[in-house]
Amino acid sequence: MHPAEQIAIIIGRIYRSGMTTTSGGNLSIMDDNGDMWITPAGIDKGSLTPSDIMCVKADGTIVGPHRPSSEYPFHRALYNMRPNLRSVIHAHPPGLVTFSIIHKVPNTSIIPQALGVCGPVGFAPYALPGSELLGEKIAGEFREHPDIKAVIMENHGVVLMGEDIADAYQRFETLELCARTILNSQTLGKPKYLSEAQIQNHMRAVHSNFQHFMNVDYPSDERAIRTDICNIVRRACTQGLMCSSYGTASVRWKGNDFLITPANVQRWDIEPNDIVQVKDGMIEAGKTASRSVALHYEIYKRNPKINSIIFTQTPALMGYCCTGEKFDVRTIPESWIFLQDVPMFPFGSQHTNMNAIAEELSKRPCVMLENDSILVTGDKLINTFDRLEVADFSARSLIMAAPVGKLNPITDDEIEELRVAFHVGE
Repeated sequence: MHPAEQIAIIIGRIYRSGMTTTSGGNLSIMDDNGDMWITPAGIDKGSLTPSDIMCVKADGTIVGPHRPSSEYPFHRALYNMRPNLRSVIHAHPPGLVTFSIIHKVPNTSIIPQALGVCGPVGFAPYALPGSELLGEKIAGEFREHPDIKAVIMENHGVVLMGEDIADAYQRFETLELCARTILNSQTLGKPKYLSEAQIQNHMRAVHSNFQHFMNVDYPSDERAIRTDICNIVRRACTQGLMCSSYGTASVRWKGNDFLITPANVQRWDIEPNDIVQVKDGMIEAGKTASRSVALHYEIYKRNPKINSIIFTQTPALMGYCCTGEKFDVRTIPESWIFLQDVPMFPFGSQHTNMNAIAEELSKRPCVMLENDSILVTGDKLINTFDRLEVADFSARSLIMAAPVGKLNPITDDEIEELRVAFHVGE
């Protein structure tokens, strides 16, 4: 895909996700010719097309219908500093701006994948936007810390680099998820961070003893499931219910056979051919299934009424997962009917205590995994997704209520009335 097309797609995602404004933020790609493709100055970020993207050629010649971004100087400084990295994203997402204006850096040890995706995060002192000095200060932070690819800009925003624009965007999205998770956790209680040993053990604790099988069949019903999974994953990304670096969906196909999203493919970009078939306890050859495939297998094997599963992280729900505070869904009738009471399992349980999780899901459709994710199940994928939406809406409402007053939950008698009227648990 042409650099201008890539930039138009990613800036569109950033704008629609509420992580920049009409006039804010800028993206660039350095191509193999030494030409920089960059968003224009003063053009609506919500309507950019590939034809709007500017090219600053290696000799300084500017090609395109507009002016290049006023922040062009620091993009140039960063590419000079890190010639092996080919993309820069600068924006003002609310979570990271919060850290910017309190002069702190988010601790990415709040969720297990974030440290690996984001790496260590730097902090650059303030300078006039668009100035050569700003470029020098940001480049200086990258110079002093050669292992960083993300920098919080004092009273400004964030700048990130990547091997390509997809890599930079995954880092950007994941770092903003960390920031919002920390902020929500602090609204609810005290955030719990993971140690380096916990993260390393978690990453090593993948059940990889699945055999692979050849001669895979792709009948029409199986192909339809692949398409459904991809559509739901993209929808979840669009709605902020998944991000590039995390989110798993699976659907039972027949018997205990199922289809599941792959590992190491950014969620925005998953295609039907990427989906992994799991048949007779074996994995489709040539593919790597989600890290949680063993737990999905256990859940389907023990619960014949469960036909779809979603694992994911949202900033609101992770506020509960990362504090251990009770996620009390006795708020409005819909929340309890869809979710019932939601238990929390200790960090690492998805690897060490799969039987207990699978057993709990025979009683209720949703559980939380400490510092990791929410796990939602259902009869159909769309119903599971609906439950996820209800869970996220409920969590957001509870977090917004926290500074205002004490929760007044639905009473036990009212819960029993809901149980009977809506046949919950039958």
